[in-house]
This record gives sequence, C-alpha cells and structure tokens, in this order.
Amino acid sequence: MPWKVVSPMGQREEFVGLARQPDSNIRLLCRRFQVSPTTGYKWLDRYGQRGREALADQNRRPEHSPRRCSPAIEEAVLRLRDQRPAWGARKLRRRLFNIGVTGLPCPSTVHQILVRHGRVDPKESLKHRAFQRFEHPAPNQLWQMDFKGHFATDQARCHPLTVLDDHSRYALGLQACADERTQTVQQRLTSIFRNYGLPERMTMDNGSPWGSISAHRFTPLTAWLIRLDVRVSHSRPYHPQTQGKDERFHRTLGDELLRRHTFSSLAETQRAFDQWRDVYNFQRPHDALELDVPASRYRPSPRPFPETLPPVLYLPGDLVRKVQLGGEIWFRGRPFKIAPAFYRHPVALRPSSLDGVFDVFFCSQNIAQIDLNSPELPS
Repeated sequence: MPWKVVSPMGQREEFVGLARQPDSNIRLLCRRFQVSPTTGYKWLDRYGQRGREALADQNRRPEHSPRRCSPAIEEAVLRLRDQRPAWGARKLRRRLFNIGVTGLPCPSTVHQILVRHGRVDPKESLKHRAFQRFEHPAPNQLWQMDFKGHFATDQARCHPLTVLDDHSRYALGLQACADERTQTVQQRLTSIFRNYGLPERMTMDNGSPWGSISAHRFTPLTAWLIRLDVRVSHSRPYHPQTQGKDERFHRTLGDELLRRHTFSSLAETQRAFDQWRDVYNFQRPHDALELDVPASRYRPSPRPFPETLPPVLYLPGDLVRKVQLGGEIWFRGRPFKIAPAFYRHPVALRPSSLDGVFDVFFCSQNIAQIDLNSPELPS
C-alpha cells in the first residue's frame, strides 16, 4: 500500500497534541517525529501563545535590513540599466562609480537589484565568455579592421566598417558604408588616419577588398596601405579568433545598438553609430581592461597621415623591377608572378639566405619570394 502523505502542518499539530498530554515524554516524541528538542519546544511555545496558526511556516525575511541599499541607489542602478539594457552588474556599478555615485554595493548586490526588479533575462547567464587573447603592449601597434554583416535600412543596405585598436579596444572607426568597395574603404580610412595618425600594422579578414592569405594576397587597398608604410596582415582562413577583438566589438555593437533599433537611412545610421561609439569609448566599462574605458588607454599615433603619397624608394644595392600587366616581373630572362595590385609600381629584389632565392619588397614590406631554382613553366 502507498505511504501515507503527511503535511508539515499536520505533523506539527500531531506532535503538539501528543506533547501537551499529561506525563508526555517530549524528548522521546522529538526522536519519534525526527525533530530536535529545540524545534519541539519552539512549536509548543508558539502554540501556547498564538494557537494553531503559529505552527505554520514563518516568514524568514527580517523586519529591518539596515545594510540594504537605499532607494536612491536602487533607482540609480535601474535608471542606468534602462539606458544601457545590455550592460551587466559590473559595468553598471563601475559606470555609476565613475560619475560620482557613492555608497554603491558590490556587483553581486547590484545583480540582485536587477533580478528583484525584473531587469535580468535568464538567457543572459548562458552567454559564452570570450577567449583570452593576446594584446599588443601599446596603442597603434596593431589595428584590426573588418566589415560587420550588412543589414537593411528603409532606403539602402548598410555595411558597417569597423576599425579597432588592439591594445586599448578604442573604436577608431564605425562607418555606415553603402558598399564594401576599395574606394569607399580608402575614403573612410583617410578620414580616420587624419584624426588618429597611422598605425604600425593593420590586420584584416580574407576577401574583397582586403585580399587573402593565399591567392590574391594583396589588393589595391593593401598596396595603398603599404605605400603609407603600414604593414598588412590577414587573419587565418576559418579562424575568426585572429580578429577576435573586432569580432567581439561586432557582437557588442549588435547587442547594444543594432538589435534594439531600426534606421531609415545611412545618414541616420551614422548618427546613431557616432553616438554609440562615444559611449563605447568614453563611458562603457570594458571587462578586458579591468573595467576601464578604452579612451583611458588610447593615445593618437605620432605618425601623421601624408596628404601626398611618398615616393617609392629603395636601397642602392636593390634590384628594381616594374610590375607589368597581370602582376608579373621579368628577372634573369624569366617571368615571375607577383600580384596585379602592384601594376606599374616598382618592386625591389634582395637575395635571401638561400642560394638563388630572392625576396621581393614593395616599399618596406616583403610581398613575395622568387626561386630561380624552380623549373621554368612552359609558355
């Protein structure tokens, strides 16, 4: 037969009823009912004072909470959360501290304020943490550049161009572009270079207009960057973590802006981008920066943007060849494929450490290698 189900209230009433009998052994009853003598005497005392209702479960919430946050603190937390709904407790607390709010609780208490007032989506706890990534030791040593996936406005599609400093995570550029063409990117980069100077190196994804790590490694855009004495590198194919900081920036942009707004035009999108970029750079605490803001770690580059491209010059001992149509050069009576992006530009050949092998340079960057020992391809 099934076990008899007894409610806690019924068990307590039975215990009190037996314990109040003359000559009852209360400690023996406590053992039989599997409660401590302290609990048994507590039930008896409550029953004697208030009757049956006193045996119900009591509210454990204290009547007074002297250490609880003040209403003003809770209001400040909730007001900022409503303004920045994608920010978690640590960012909210740090931002409130930065703007002079005093008496702030620890981040876990801020989180409980959000939970208590229904400001936390349970799915937020399921988000993946970012991988730990290498960081360059100073600003402008490396900039990461890429397009975030395009989206529709009421009038045209927007292709967001993003440029991020690797060391500080400072967003140097967030541009609402109408396309992903070389001329568009070059115009936007020119404006960024005029504002912040030139970096030492830029890394970018594979594909148009960047080029790739294998075939068509260089494009007219990357040739222009090399001409400016900016070294160029590409991420490994199918390894987005190479561009990890910019990829993470894209996710933040989506969480905090793109998923919460729609735009009627590219001009309206750019205005929203400019406002959000200011918040990201100057207000939003960054977990990877120990909750500092990116602007606290960024300094413009001392290398100015030249309004006129410098001439292509090489060392006196270099073997200089001009790149022909199709991206070829002729050397020792043989054609060698370099890259169509350098058409009409001079390149320099320098002997490597291997006999018969020459490194090919455009300005200061090694762009190819030719091997005179390799068999000549049939014409």
